[in-house]
Amino acid sequence: MTSPIAGLHAATAELDPPLAALDLTALRANAADLVRRANGVPLRVASKSVRCRAVLEEVLGSELTEQGGFAGIMSYSLREAIWLTRRGARDILLGYPTADRAALAELAADDTLLRSITLMVDDVDQLTLIRAAVGTDRVRPRICVDVDASLRVGPLHLGVRRSPVRTPDQAAALARSALDRGFEVVGVMTYEAQIAGLPDSNIAIRLLKKASAAEITKRRKQVLDAVGSVAGKLEIVNSGGSGSIEVSITDPDVTEVTAGSGLYVPTLFDNYRAFTPRPALFFATPVLRKPTPSIATVFAGGYIASGPAGPSRVPKPVWPSEVKLIGAEGAGEVQTPLAAAAGLRIGDRVWFRHAKAGELCERFDRIHLVDGDGVRTTVPTYRGEGVCFG
Repeated sequence: MTSPIAGLHAATAELDPPLAALDLTALRANAADLVRRANGVPLRVASKSVRCRAVLEEVLGSELTEQGGFAGIMSYSLREAIWLTRRGARDILLGYPTADRAALAELAADDTLLRSITLMVDDVDQLTLIRAAVGTDRVRPRICVDVDASLRVGPLHLGVRRSPVRTPDQAAALARSALDRGFEVVGVMTYEAQIAGLPDSNIAIRLLKKASAAEITKRRKQVLDAVGSVAGKLEIVNSGGSGSIEVSITDPDVTEVTAGSGLYVPTLFDNYRAFTPRPALFFATPVLRKPTPSIATVFAGGYIASGPAGPSRVPKPVWPSEVKLIGAEGAGEVQTPLAAAAGLRIGDRVWFRHAKAGELCERFDRIHLVDGDGVRTTVPTYRGEGVCFG
């Protein structure tokens, strides 16, 4: 057995799997590498890729706000943002719009929440919904305008489908509507998923990323000029993800980059050339059956990641190194058969990596953190703290 799994295996030996374990040495190395790559530009932590308050505190400090190159949280839910603010966080940017009327009313009723949380918008109808939910004209919610950062080549749309706002005129018009409705416009976000979310696995992808980076850098400048002419100087110009930090920081207009998956390094981040992956988060599950001498069936394991269905979204068995999923069955709801498992016996463990980062935490109520000395600390995930934000 090779490190880091050897240390995790030894530190959790007396526990009954299934269990999730995090190599703190790898996590801290990943955090330091993200800071190095950002080269002085603050890193906002994407909480969806973490989903564990103790790990957020590891990188942001006990007050969940700023530490060692990391500053602020990008939340995926307004209820999550409120929950984190109640626990000390003071700089949260929603990465997505919200239609949660009850949470918006709670936001409006608390000055600390209003100062600490910035809402994301890309449509006038969202402004109307927010204002109606807030129920008063006396409060000025902070908002950030989400601008589509995909690359368009003729009829082709290369990137994710997010904001309908793309041009400088559209962004300025939305900002003007927000100001007219009593909002405070504090930022612009451009998330280049076609750069951040694609590994540098071949020359075609690398050329796509280069072309996309050049296009969004030019267009972002135009958008910022247009929005600034309406709203004044912006506090936040957010860009990027764990896979595109080097691209984002070349633009002097960018005030911060977002990163989250680069802390745990799931399998979808194995083929990037910009950084060396150090997998940190694993899960183990026990062998329950031996249908044949060369096949072992483990408990559960079918923790399929979001995104387009296919092999890239399936958990990967990584120890013993020779075991592999069986194509006819894959990773199952309550059991997973594995081939090349002649050396495994009933009760042995198989260790896996998940395809995406924070989603594994929705399957476990705790994570066992293991440091370089083999000392184990057990902490709750969001689920373990009794919260689920979707």
